[in-house]
Amino acid sequence: MGRKRCVGADCSKMAAGCCGVKKQKLSGSPGSGGPGGAGSGVAGTGHCGSDLGIGSSSTVASGSVNRVNGLGGPGGSSSTNNTNALSPTPGAYNSTGLSPNLSPGSGSGSGGRKMVVSAEMCCFCFDVLYCHLYNYQAPRTPRFTNDPYPLFVTWKIGRDKRLRGCIGTFSAMNLHSGLREYTLTSALKDSRFPPMTRDELPRLFCSVSLLTNFEDVGDYLDWEVGVHGIRIEFFNEKGSKRTATYLPEVAKEQGWDHIQTIDSLLRKGGYKAPITNDFRKTIKLTRYRSEKMTMSYAEYIGHRQHHHYQNGIGHPLPPYNHYS
Repeated sequence: MGRKRCVGADCSKMAAGCCGVKKQKLSGSPGSGGPGGAGSGVAGTGHCGSDLGIGSSSTVASGSVNRVNGLGGPGGSSSTNNTNALSPTPGAYNSTGLSPNLSPGSGSGSGGRKMVVSAEMCCFCFDVLYCHLYNYQAPRTPRFTNDPYPLFVTWKIGRDKRLRGCIGTFSAMNLHSGLREYTLTSALKDSRFPPMTRDELPRLFCSVSLLTNFEDVGDYLDWEVGVHGIRIEFFNEKGSKRTATYLPEVAKEQGWDHIQTIDSLLRKGGYKAPITNDFRKTIKLTRYRSEKMTMSYAEYIGHRQHHHYQNGIGHPLPPYNHYS
């Protein structure tokens, strides 16, 4: 279909964005504007929309930090190496024998190769958030790989796993600093939600998504639901360039087909005019894959009871409470 791989500097140009899905009922038919209702991803609103929050609009400079939709996600990269070379999973954890929650998500791994994402990355995110909320010294450098990847950190809460915060970057960041940064950005600076509190910790779920295999494709339908994440670029009614993205699991979780997903992204990116098939053909689409790992607070506590000093944490082990 005339595709090219997006690597190195090309990928590093992709802006940061927010992710995550609140439960939504689709309205409207794909041929007459598609799902998502009135556009809610307008640049400058500081919000990705009240339902689906993964769209991103134009990047707005604020000091030395690039923000997308005002969510506070830095768009730059602290990495000096923007390659996406894979490295072995740290020996302390692997993706086999995990509980139903502590498990790879859809789109995780391919072809039987060992995944880079690990349970210890979720543990580290919980460590960072816990230390911040309780004013303990930040955890020291973790032992998992520090290779650079585009990444997203997602927080959900409660038995129904409601979205509580999700922000990430398409710039390849070294994992140690990237996960520290986006753990707190997604927990405290997602403009759709108030900053996270100590009381919420026992009910949280943390997901880490590492993005790989970026490819520019010539056909907006050239991607697979449940396998690929997609990022679209388009020009709105005023001729302004806009972007929006959904992680690989979103379309499958929502039960959407290709057209519904594209149309929802357009609405979240701020496109308000009727959506025609001719307009869809003008979209520039990049598809990508992700490795995803999810861990509950209860599982975090279980790991920390057995590996208390794995990340060099010096604070007391946090109390365990059943989430509700």
